[in-house]
Amino acid sequence: MALLQISEPGQTPDPHQRRVAVGIDLGTTHSLVASVRHGVPECLPDEQGRVILPSVVRYLAPGSGSGRQIGWDALAAQIDDPQNTISSVKRLMGRGLADIAHADRLPYSLVAAPGMVKVRTIAGEKSPVEVSAEILATLRFRAEDSFNDDVYGAVITVPAYFNDSQRQATKDAGRIAGLDVKRIINEPTAAALAFGLDKQEGDRKIAVYDLGGGTFDVSIIEISSIDGEHQFEVLSTNGD
Repeated sequence: MALLQISEPGQTPDPHQRRVAVGIDLGTTHSLVASVRHGVPECLPDEQGRVILPSVVRYLAPGSGSGRQIGWDALAAQIDDPQNTISSVKRLMGRGLADIAHADRLPYSLVAAPGMVKVRTIAGEKSPVEVSAEILATLRFRAEDSFNDDVYGAVITVPAYFNDSQRQATKDAGRIAGLDVKRIINEPTAAALAFGLDKQEGDRKIAVYDLGGGTFDVSIIEISSIDGEHQFEVLSTNGD
């Protein structure tokens, strides 16, 4: 017996099964969010049609409106208010003050804290996790506005050289931003998947170059087929 499923115009055949999942590139200089729409992955724009979001957060004095600026507005204030405008916070994720080279050259001040360094701002000390959460929350709101629906889950990319504490810090930032982080995936692995290397047959080793806004690195990835499924393993990574 065949079942007939009827849906109204503009609705999915089963609206209760429709869930929005996103992929987020939390970058050193810029970030973006993407999802699959009509079967095609696409980057989601803001109200001005811009798909990238500067990874910059500016903290304002208590009592001054929202208390912070994120993205383009924060970037515009970077020269006038460098002490409270935090950029490249990805470099601080999961790291202590002793791990950060030339910390005295940064435009903002760092404070030693147990487990992870903090940034001194006019709104108090902020951890890199809190700053990253502001960026992730902005991208989450963008996705929810694009689909007029809640975000069910998110996959966030990180550099292949991120250690366990840096990966956990990224997951913690996603949780604070209200995201259910389903998986943390290496950036070169994501690039290989996007290129379609998972659809090619045979075991092989490939080199993936990541020319980012704040880093340039190369990773050697081994792709192997086990029981019909492709597995990706980062064998080595290095860069600046």
